[in-house]
Amino acid sequence: MLVFFQFLSIFIGFLFYLIHFRWRPASGKVHRKLPPGPRGLPIIGNLHMLGTLPHRTLYDLSKNYGPIMSLKLGNVPAVVVSSPETAGLILKTHDTVFASRPKLKAISYISDGAKGLAFAPYGPQWRNARKFCTQELLTTEKITSFGGMRKEEIGSLVQYLKAAAAAGKAVDLGEKIGDLIANMTYRMLFGVGNSDRFDLKSIVQEMVRLAGAFNIADYVPFLEPFDIQGLNKRLKKTGKAVQEIFDTIINEHEEDARNHTRKSSKDLVDVMLSHQDGSKSYSIDRATMKAIMSDMIVGAIDTSHTWIEWVFAEIVKHPDIMNQLQQELTSIVGPDRMVEEEDLGKLEYLELVLKETFRLHPVATLLIPRESMEDVVINEYYIPRGSRVMTNCWALGHDPKIWSDNVEEFVPERFIGKNIDLRGHDFHLLPFGYGRRSCPGMNLGLITVKLIISQLLHCFNWDLPDGMLPGDLDMTEKFGLAAPRAQNLLVIPSYRLHSLTT
Repeated sequence: MLVFFQFLSIFIGFLFYLIHFRWRPASGKVHRKLPPGPRGLPIIGNLHMLGTLPHRTLYDLSKNYGPIMSLKLGNVPAVVVSSPETAGLILKTHDTVFASRPKLKAISYISDGAKGLAFAPYGPQWRNARKFCTQELLTTEKITSFGGMRKEEIGSLVQYLKAAAAAGKAVDLGEKIGDLIANMTYRMLFGVGNSDRFDLKSIVQEMVRLAGAFNIADYVPFLEPFDIQGLNKRLKKTGKAVQEIFDTIINEHEEDARNHTRKSSKDLVDVMLSHQDGSKSYSIDRATMKAIMSDMIVGAIDTSHTWIEWVFAEIVKHPDIMNQLQQELTSIVGPDRMVEEEDLGKLEYLELVLKETFRLHPVATLLIPRESMEDVVINEYYIPRGSRVMTNCWALGHDPKIWSDNVEEFVPERFIGKNIDLRGHDFHLLPFGYGRRSCPGMNLGLITVKLIISQLLHCFNWDLPDGMLPGDLDMTEKFGLAAPRAQNLLVIPSYRLHSLTT
């Protein structure tokens, strides 16, 4: 009997502990009410509901559950925000709470994700890497120093397109723009463009595919050893290939430095190597160098390429908007020269077109997820530590309550007189994120996107092949790290500058 009462006392004490310590409201919190959301299934939670275009599915769900919604993705608690107000709370008001990133299998295989920028957890290593990038690699002075290279690379594409125009040949514009941005990025990083000995093009394409692929092992970890999607095998192979290429490039740069091989200008690997010995204010090791290289390649090529291709798809679909852009270019640049980077700030209608394109076709439909580093209450809802938080940019751009009933139409003029910029300050458009985890390459990205679009529009008219009508153009997207067009953009260029001078 004594044993029974002892057991009963222990049991009651345990219950008291659970009630008092585990389930009591945290300090300053009235309750622990999670945001509303759909009921999930055992083990997989709500994973089965996401579909092939999760950003669209999540937007539809938010119509029922509200702009801050709770999901269970496998065994990962997740929160999806779908309005500018809630995005501001996550990205600005509580930026410090949500400044970290979840650990993703793809990043751990492809690069040392803990030492880079985009996917690294919040902490001293990340802060040092970001400070190094903003104050050494991506300064205004450094970006400007590569202006001649950008002009040269775009000039080469213009010459190719002039030959295609003369032959009346259709071109895969998205592919050509992707190659252009890749070459610009490689020259900026390594000092040389794409090289067949590295086969960088196919490897980077695989990196982008794998980084953006849905990996169930990120959400149901016990499935990782089974590799039921076959992703881990591909990740290991691609990661090994990437690391070998980066090591070769770094070794060659180190040998050039030892031999005092003269260069007309320093590339970014040279800059990073000059900080490797610890003699300067910033010091980085080889693993950090490779992680930064990986982040810059994936970020620069995939996002800029996708944004530009969507712009051209929309202006081909709307010839009147193409005409307005070309009239602006003729007025500001004139018919006798190419577009210069100094002209970009004067192209006001181009700015409107960029905003409207991103509204309808956000490159990162779901911003790279953040992870809460502590418990927090937002809008009276409890978000526990370790929650994965996603900002649905696609929802921000497709809500008729924000953009009116013509939300599905391409109308750049909707931004006239509105203080909505491309830097995310109003949380309506977030092409570069916001706060601590915003993209440090924002200025470089805007120059690249604006220069390529303006130059190709100034030099060429663009038409669809085979008598296709603008209304027939397929405008569906694919899901990934970026959200590119589902179909290649085939167009026929015709050179226009000579006709303006005759």
